[in-house]
Amino acid sequence: MTVATLPAGPRSPGFTHTIQLLVGRTRAWRRWRARYGTAFMVHTPRLGRTLILSEPAEVKALFTAPTDQVEMVNSPLAQVLGPGSLFALAGDEHRKQRKLLTPPFHGRRLAVYEQLIEQETVREMNSWPQGREFGTMESMMRITMNVILQAVFGAEGAEFDELRELLPKLVLVGSAVAALPVPRGLLGRYGPWARFTRLRHRYDEIVEILIDRAATDPGLSEREDVLAMLLQSRYEDGTAMSRGEIADELLTLLTAGHETTATSLAWTVERLRRHPDLLARLVAETDAGGSALREATLLEVQRVRPVIDATARTVIAESLPLGRWILPRGQGVLISIRLMHDNEELFPNARTFDPDRFLDVRPGTFSWIPFGGGTRRCIGANFATLEMNVVLRTLLRDFTLEPTDAPDERVHFRGVALAPADKGRAVVHRRAVRSDRIAQADPARARA
Repeated sequence: MTVATLPAGPRSPGFTHTIQLLVGRTRAWRRWRARYGTAFMVHTPRLGRTLILSEPAEVKALFTAPTDQVEMVNSPLAQVLGPGSLFALAGDEHRKQRKLLTPPFHGRRLAVYEQLIEQETVREMNSWPQGREFGTMESMMRITMNVILQAVFGAEGAEFDELRELLPKLVLVGSAVAALPVPRGLLGRYGPWARFTRLRHRYDEIVEILIDRAATDPGLSEREDVLAMLLQSRYEDGTAMSRGEIADELLTLLTAGHETTATSLAWTVERLRRHPDLLARLVAETDAGGSALREATLLEVQRVRPVIDATARTVIAESLPLGRWILPRGQGVLISIRLMHDNEELFPNARTFDPDRFLDVRPGTFSWIPFGGGTRRCIGANFATLEMNVVLRTLLRDFTLEPTDAPDERVHFRGVALAPADKGRAVVHRRAVRSDRIAQADPARARA
């Protein structure tokens, strides 16, 4: 029998670790890292006694471990997104499902979305107040919501209007019940799980209508949206996805492709306003038709302000040798994205916001990990990267963003995502915009 070897950690009662994480996650991670090193044990709400990893070689080994040794098991998001979601599947089932979902977010199909993203961005930014401070996060949420709805379903209509209202509520309540082990019966029909169940039931009803409509569409084979592709896709044995699987995966794409991208964009605004020299360089680059510094800036924003600060795995082998440690079956592990991005060996002057570090240098696959890694890396990472690039390009092209000497916005934990506490405050002034661009994005405004 192999004897487990695990690192040390704080000796305080487990519930105090949870409180520290709820009150100040980043401070807690950094304090424990300073005291115990790149690996330590703490109590987390969902995994119990958990190994926290941030040593690069050990993180890489965990990401690349075979799926019959390490998997994402009992993910709290699985309870929210459903049994057909990628978050709920493991091993072969996960691999087969992921294979079906990959094509819409890569290659030629990815390029189809660029014009859609720009149109939605221009339409939303036309409503921005000028010369008056406002929070950008809700606006970014509307952009990403409209984009992902059209990318997933491919059209507009009453159902889409209802989904625009329903999904933010579903995400908010779902994040709360996923973050903490809330009993399902808490407060009966007035509790968080009861509210989530009602919202999820209505979502399923709407998706059922949209599936029926798509299934009878004579032009289904010509459509570019994700729903059309999933209805036509087949597993390796020739079987089709069930309606339940489609509903769960679409919810996964809608939620994952909505809040996290919008939050990163709000953080981008927050960072740029506090770095006026960089902001001026970005405007000049955009006016000249360039993109290298903009792409580097988005990489750096996601490094210093990761929206998700950890990704989980569970050991399913009898034991797992991992660097300095031997992990027993059932051991929960959190790879700390926050602490990896703080690593001075990987990123010199790591606490400094410096996009130039990524100019002409691609980040390491197992060191820059805002989208996770291994077989569980976010399937929509390329889509999110494109969306952030287009939205930031449009903002820099169409508006002057005022710098500020205000303190950095604090990090606010929203249950799953880490957002700017003041919602990415901005003050903007419109730059000269060609009338044909306005007409293309918002015909009603052009006629006015």
